[in-house]
Amino acid sequence: MTITRRGFSKLVASAVPLAALPQSSWAQAYPARPITILVFVGAGGGPDIVSRLVAQGLSQRLGQPVIVENRPGGGGNLALQAVARAPADGYTLLLIATPHAVNVTLYEKLNVNVVHDIEPVASIDNDPFVMEVSPSLPVKTVADFIAYVKANPGKVNVSSSGSGNLSDLAAALFEMMAGVKMVHVPYRGMPAALTALLTGEVHVTFDALPSSMPHIKDGKLRALAVTTAERLKDLPNIPTVAETVPGYAVTGWLGVGVPKGTPHEIVERLHSEINAVLADPPVAARFASIGSEPRPESTAEFSKLIAAEVEKWGKVVKFAGLKAD
Repeated sequence: MTITRRGFSKLVASAVPLAALPQSSWAQAYPARPITILVFVGAGGGPDIVSRLVAQGLSQRLGQPVIVENRPGGGGNLALQAVARAPADGYTLLLIATPHAVNVTLYEKLNVNVVHDIEPVASIDNDPFVMEVSPSLPVKTVADFIAYVKANPGKVNVSSSGSGNLSDLAAALFEMMAGVKMVHVPYRGMPAALTALLTGEVHVTFDALPSSMPHIKDGKLRALAVTTAERLKDLPNIPTVAETVPGYAVTGWLGVGVPKGTPHEIVERLHSEINAVLADPPVAARFASIGSEPRPESTAEFSKLIAAEVEKWGKVVKFAGLKAD
């Protein structure tokens, strides 16, 4: 086989590792191979659904496969640890969410955490939660539910995706503000917690709308209320919890991060491309259809959100005396 000078130059260039290039060239050379997004929940959960929407758009814009890898466990810590310990080259991304902010306080001993070990890249969305019950439960409103719990002390079970996850905190906040007490039944992930509700093992759960919306539309679950401060424009007939329990508000959020030390040029490239994906009308329409709201913002704004959430939920964890199982 004969190799021309031009072909030899291409061969040598392709053999040069990314880290050996001048930093200013990294963004131009990136990405040269598939990218992986580690998601802290199992397939089918709300964050998984959203991450796959973003991954599909990124694949099209970057010209490389963007693979979603589910890494559930440890309340989100397993995925975080894997990303924090990965090379800081932009090929391993973390889907960041509220649990990562909660875990800073919830876990007494963490080898890594979202503040010290992850570089925020881009905000993705706000995920309203929904308070939902089985249609067989004789309640149709939040007020009905509160009365039912008070009339059946120690008999109403609430499922969650695990102690300290936002589904658990949403329920704990509801108990605190509504003056009721339920039996907490934690599951390993939200799909399992939803299955428990669908099969009648538990009576109520608080879940992100993207994963619960299909069951609500099919009539398999009854939405009592959304957890946002105001009614959602796409679901105007579903009241807020705050209309019955004044001041109650819980909203999840999702974003993307990379290991600390990832070159600034790569962070900016990913930030720009993710915001472009979120601005694409078909993607925005898909987000709306699952009850999610795209939230493009600057990297600095996303960093401030994470810091604020660490502080907010740290206070709730301490007040409620929550500890990781």
